[in-house]
Order: sequence, then structure tokens, then C-alpha cells
Amino acid sequence: MRLHIALDDDLVAELDRRAGPRQRSAFIAELIQRGLDDERRWDDIEAALGGISDTGHDWDDDPAEWVRRQRRGDRRRSG
Repeated sequence: MRLHIALDDDLVAELDRRAGPRQRSAFIAELIQRGLDDERRWDDIEAALGGISDTGHDWDDDPAEWVRRQRRGDRRRSG
């Protein structure tokens, strides 16, 4: 699909330095894809905010000990 966009001359010059004048479309498409992926990730992060309660976790009393237990369990599984 074709899309018409307007860019200022300085931006096009930078684009040509980075991608080359024959690779503009591919370069722009890649950047847009990355930007949309980032936006989707932020949407997921924002949707998850508040998804874990503030209390009632195994780690509430002693977070450092909880981490140590998790690490010991990982070593037993990978060994």
C-alpha cells in the first residue's frame, strides 16, 4: 500500500544519510514497526499496572530470603 507523507528537507537528508535514498521505504517501515511494537508493549505494561496486590505475597516478610530460595530452587532444577 502506498502512503503519502510530508517531511521537512532536513529530516529527509538525515534519512538518506542513514538509509540511502533507495532504501527510504524499507527504513521508514522498519522504524514504524519498531515504534508500534514499543507502543504495544507500553499498552501491555499499563494494562498490567495494579494487577498484583500490594500484600499477601511469599516475599512480603523477607524479600531477600525469598530471592535466595528462588535461586536455590533454580540451581537444583538446572543441575
